[in-house]
Amino acid sequence: METEVFVWLGLLVLFVAVEVATVGLTSIWFAGGALTALIISLAGAGLVWQIAGFFIVSFLLLAFTRPFALKYINFRHERTNSDELIGRMVKVTETVDNYAQTGTALAKGLEWTARTEKDGEKIEAGSMAEVVRISGVKLILKKREEGKA
Repeated sequence: METEVFVWLGLLVLFVAVEVATVGLTSIWFAGGALTALIISLAGAGLVWQIAGFFIVSFLLLAFTRPFALKYINFRHERTNSDELIGRMVKVTETVDNYAQTGTALAKGLEWTARTEKDGEKIEAGSMAEVVRISGVKLILKKREEGKA
């Protein structure tokens, strides 16, 4: 019995140390499971009950608290400068043609390599296009819809 107590205590300390080091909600659920198994061990139950308690409590904590934690603790996502370009209109400075692998666009005073959202589509130089997404260092564009500023 004493061996199991020290094993569970060691695992509890390890999981808490990993959680403190990462601050990313990676192992706190397993620390709860180890604490439960430690209590079960101190109560004199067998190893099978200890292991079952560890897995059941770890799973329940993970299943019920992780979605809450992700929603309310890790809710801040800072947009980078390039993320701000998504959805914006940019001026095409060189014809964008995926097959010819050509195209540049001017966005926020910087010239970017540009590609179209659809391979067969071309966007002529001097026209406006909407940034759909950013892939690496390339703007992925779609033609501006008529009547849209």
